Amino acid sequence: MNETRKKILIIDDEPFFLKLLGDAFSERGFTVLTANDGREGVRTFLEQSPDAVLSDLVMPRMGGVSTCMEISRLAGDSSTVIAMLTSMFKEEPHEHETPEMGARVHIPKSMAPQDIVILVEQLLKRNARQPD
Repeated sequence: MNETRKKILIIDDEPFFLKLLGDAFSERGFTVLTANDGREGVRTFLEQSPDAVLSDLVMPRMGGVSTCMEISRLAGDSSTVIAMLTSMFKEEPHEHETPEMGARVHIPKSMAPQDIVILVEQLLKRNARQPD
C-alpha cells in the first residue's frame, strides 16, 4: 500500500480482537480507528470517514446489522468497504451482490488477521478501479 494511508474502522466489543486485528492493519500501513460498539462506530465513521469498516455482528447497545445498515446509509454512493465479522459462521469470506445485513462482505472471525487485511486491501483496490 504505497499510496496514501488508508483508514480502517474496526468495531468490536472484544478488546483482544480489536488489538489483534488493529495491529495487523497497522503493520500494513493503515491508520486504524476502533470502536467498542455500534453507536461509537457510527459516530467514528461520521467524524473520520474511513475507507473501510469491519463490524462485529453481536455487540451490546447497537448490533452489527444495525451498525452496518446505518453506516451504509450514511456512506451513500461512496466506495467505502463495509464488511461484517462474525464467529457465527465458519465458511470462507462471502461477497454479496447487494448488501446483506448492511454489509457486502461477510468474513468469519476465525480467518487469520493477515488474511483479513489482504482481503480488505483487494476490495479497496477493486473499488478504486470502478467508476463512480
